[in-house]
Parts: sequence; C-alpha cells; structure tokens
Amino acid sequence: MLGPGSLRSRRDQAQVGAYRDLKRVLLAKGFQWVRCEGSHNVFRHESGRIVVVPDHGSEVIVRPLLRKILRDLNLSPEEYHRVLDKK
Repeated sequence: MLGPGSLRSRRDQAQVGAYRDLKRVLLAKGFQWVRCEGSHNVFRHESGRIVVVPDHGSEVIVRPLLRKILRDLNLSPEEYHRVLDKK
C-alpha cells in the first residue's frame, strides 16, 4: 500500500480534459490539423508523426486515452499542464 508521501501529486497525472484543451496543446507543439473523419480529428507534425484525437462535443477525453495520446506525442503530463496553463 502506498503511503501519503509516496503518492504523486495531481499535477503529475494527466487529468481528464476536453478536446479543445488537447487541440490547443497539439497546435502549441507544432502539430497541424489535417482532416476530420467522423468525430476523429487527425493532426500531423512536420516530422511526420500523426495523432488522432476524438471530438465528441462536450464529453471529456478520459484519462487512459489522454495518457495514450500524450505517449504518442512524447509529452509528459507536466508538459501538457504547462502548455495549458499558458494563456
């Protein structure tokens, strides 16, 4: 069992978020929107990496999927939140 001192802070974890937040991070990291297939948006980086992000209106992107997308972006949860905090 983990003790209180061993728990990671909420800031270190990818929190659930909306499509618009993830889109803002993608654009800030150099990805460009390419196309929409149904409710899935495809973004491409100049390096050739492609990331597919669902847009289901006001529904949030659940934590497991957000973590998977962040792994595809080579982005840590801390970097994700840092970009979101910039206004």
